[in-house]
Amino acid sequence: MKTGEIVLEQGTLVKPRDIAIMATVGCTSVRVSRKIRIAVISSGDELVEPSEKPGIAGIRNSNAYQLMAQVEKAGATGKYLGIARDNEEETLRMLKEALSVSDIVLITGGVSMGDFDFIPSVMERAGVKILFSRVKVQPGKPTTFGVHSNALVFGLPGNPVSSFVQFELLVKPLLLKMMGNDYKPLTVPLQMESLFTRKAADRMGWIPVGITGDGHVLPVEYHGSGHVSSLAAADGLVALKIGKHKLEKGEVVSVRFL
Repeated sequence: MKTGEIVLEQGTLVKPRDIAIMATVGCTSVRVSRKIRIAVISSGDELVEPSEKPGIAGIRNSNAYQLMAQVEKAGATGKYLGIARDNEEETLRMLKEALSVSDIVLITGGVSMGDFDFIPSVMERAGVKILFSRVKVQPGKPTTFGVHSNALVFGLPGNPVSSFVQFELLVKPLLLKMMGNDYKPLTVPLQMESLFTRKAADRMGWIPVGITGDGHVLPVEYHGSGHVSSLAAADGLVALKIGKHKLEKGEVVSVRFL
């Protein structure tokens, strides 16, 4: 390294190799952005915590722990506030608490069109200005986003694959940008190993894929946004544009690595 040479750019997410570079040039103190604080709330009477056994109409709460892990991996600080039952006043109380302790609030569930999907109205009661309540993306159509004087608020779908994908597409780039990082997701062009088709093409589709030993793309077994175990075999995501029904064998696609 020469005198006057830039060894680390502003906006770098500091990694172990960057620490080594700073140590090499005698940089023992560096100004960094503070970690973004993210509050996570799950909603729904059907939810129980993972340590509990769900009843006949129940399901274990996977979204909160998935999101907390995604938050930590992205370099932010997460705080799980618990399960908001299907009661507007309780949900409003928890949202107000979240707004007071965080920079970004993530609420999962309660944003589609069912009888108890009242998260958007609770957001408005809490003083959140909703900027959008739908995205033309599959999975994750009912994703909602709003701004408050204290924090930004995402209403994420209750289906686990939807919440996972929308975090990667929307939340992660935002929180990294807020911390000053010039984030660019890792994408690599690779060939499809086999044909992939879908019936509906009115939304941009994101499908989980694996990478074979010879560097080809193979869609994992995936049965929709509730199929969370499909993500265990996924190395990345591939997008299909609106109107595109299939990916041909041998077609070059851009894999967004997870």
